[in-house]
Amino acid sequence: MFAVSDATGAVHASSGLDVAALRAWVTESGGVHGYRDADAMERDELVEQDVDLLVPAALENVITEANAPRVRARLIVEGANGPTTPEADEILAANGATVVPDILANAGGVIVSYLEWVQNMQAYSWSAQEVELKLRDLMQSAYDEVRSLATDRGLTLRQAAHAIGVGRVADAHRMRGLYP
Repeated sequence: MFAVSDATGAVHASSGLDVAALRAWVTESGGVHGYRDADAMERDELVEQDVDLLVPAALENVITEANAPRVRARLIVEGANGPTTPEADEILAANGATVVPDILANAGGVIVSYLEWVQNMQAYSWSAQEVELKLRDLMQSAYDEVRSLATDRGLTLRQAAHAIGVGRVADAHRMRGLYP
């Protein structure tokens, strides 16, 4: 099943969605609601569908303690900030779902902002292809580091990402010294 939702509603189609046609519909109508080439569904139902991949990409707290036991996706990639509550995260992990946390999956924009800052500091400009390559390398490296720690210590990807982040902050404080 393929499904998509926005603030106006949700639609699904078992045979797939024509993304170009859906995009044109959204531009014309202001949202996915009423899209003729798919069946309507309740937005809240979408996260509970039997899908391989779920990408909550718009709102916080979409997957909660209340609906997490019914989430059937085996892979959840957080495109939004905080779409999974801490309680839901525990339930998903216990149920064997892999959650790629927002801190990892949603980091591309922050990384590209950093790359822009580096270019500005050096009064230099990279091509779009060079930026994309650097972004891909940094994202892949971050994922590999998080996955390795998660595997080595039996952590979720979120726990591993936070452990690495907190560790880096602690290292920086030790190197610089703590300031009042």
